[in-house]
Parts: sequence; C-alpha cells; structure tokens
Amino acid sequence: MPASLQVVSGLRTFIKDVADGFIEITHSSFALLGLAVAFVAILLVSRPDLRHSGEAQLRDWLQERQVAMVGSPIEPAAVERATATNPKELPKEQAAVAFWLSKKYRVAPEPLAALVSEAYELGQRNQLDPTLILAIMAIESSFNPFAQSSVGAQGLMQVMTRVHTDKYEHFGGQLAAFDPVSNLRVGVKVLKECIARAGSLEGGLRYYVGAANLESDGGYAAKVLAEHQRIRQIAGRPVQTVRPPVVQAKQDNATSTVAAADMPADAKAALN
Repeated sequence: MPASLQVVSGLRTFIKDVADGFIEITHSSFALLGLAVAFVAILLVSRPDLRHSGEAQLRDWLQERQVAMVGSPIEPAAVERATATNPKELPKEQAAVAFWLSKKYRVAPEPLAALVSEAYELGQRNQLDPTLILAIMAIESSFNPFAQSSVGAQGLMQVMTRVHTDKYEHFGGQLAAFDPVSNLRVGVKVLKECIARAGSLEGGLRYYVGAANLESDGGYAAKVLAEHQRIRQIAGRPVQTVRPPVVQAKQDNATSTVAAADMPADAKAALN
C-alpha cells in the first residue's frame, strides 16, 4: 500500500476513534445529568424548606437583575396602594360630584373619585349626608391628605390626631392620619359624635371646629354649610334650607377641627 494511502487510512481511523469517544462521553454526560436532575427533584419534593429557600433566592436574584436593568425596584402591585379609581365607573351622581370637585380644587379626578365613593358609603353607614362629609373635607384641607394646621390638626378631615389617638388604633396607629381613607373614616366618626352631642348640625360643626363654648366659630359652620349646598346642587339633590349661624369674626381655617390646644377644658372632655 502506498504511503499516501496509509496516511489517509490512519487519519480516518483516528477521526473515527475520536468521534466514537465523543459520543460515548456525551451519552455518559447526559446520563449523569439526568441522574443529577432526578436527585435534585427528589430532594426538593422531600424537603419543602429547601424548595422555598431556593425559590426565594431565585426571586431575589431576578429582582436584583430587574433593579440593575431598570434603575429602580419594580412593583406591579403598587397600584393597590393608590387611593384612586376611575370616576367614569362611579354612579352618575357621584361621578358628577367628583369631576366638579376635581375642577374646583385642582385635584386629580381619580383620587377624588375614590374619596367621593368612600364618603357616600360612610354617609349611608352613619346616616350622614355624603355631600356634607365632602364639604368638610373641602373647607378643612382642600382635599390635601397631608395637610397639617398650626395646632396639629392633620389630614383630609383635619382631625386632631393626638386627641383622637384611640380612634386610629384600628388603623395601625397615628401615622394612619395621613392615609386618606383612614383619616376620612376617623373624621366621620368624630363628626357624628359632635353632632350627637350638640343635637344639631350647626352645633355639631361648632364642636368639630373646637368652638363649642366660644362666642364665634369664625364663620366655619357657614362656610361648610354653603359648600354643602353647592355640592348638593351638583349632585342633583334638593337644596336644604338651613339658616347659617351668625358670623361675628373671621378665623383662620388652620386652627380648625377639634383644636385641643385652644379648646376650653369642657370642650376637650366632650370630644374625648
């Protein structure tokens, strides 16, 4: 056999041996991989704690990757924390009120829609006119959930948090004063107590503003009642004939709503 043919035959033999060896190694590797996968699966089934730990680590790793790519944490469920709803999904009366208040007080209609809906629900549950609740929010804070007066009245309804600490216990503590819905619910409870103690709406508003035993409430009740009637008109409800209290002096609204620091002792006791 010529030398050239011997070289070619040798190369073919070498290539064949390499290929056979590669196939054998590959088959062995797949077999080992299969055994490893089966072992891990059995281990995870028999050890739920390891499975949960692995899932948590994988989830954390994926979140870190997302933060690195986007530059901030990604929270798809963050929308659930938002106090907002589509005003077009509200009943016609509530939607009209939400859009009107949004325009007048320059607040987005979505959060106002959520507050209007909550006010109507609270009004029905507490036998209070929901438009009255909305009027108090408008006069007290102009729908600013983070408002605070010079004497410490806080949130939408400008409730004195330190006076009504007990009412916030059901909402997790005093910081709930800055949660719009929690503040609204506590404020309605305070308002209902004030009206019940005074025996009338006008008297209840005087208690609410902390002027029950003063000569004048600084025009507070008159402002609330006037706004109340305007909102009732927008809602398509009959306008009530209410004689507003006589205004003797002007008062800054920043000192409103159960301002315990400026209240007489008996007024403080009435609201505790």
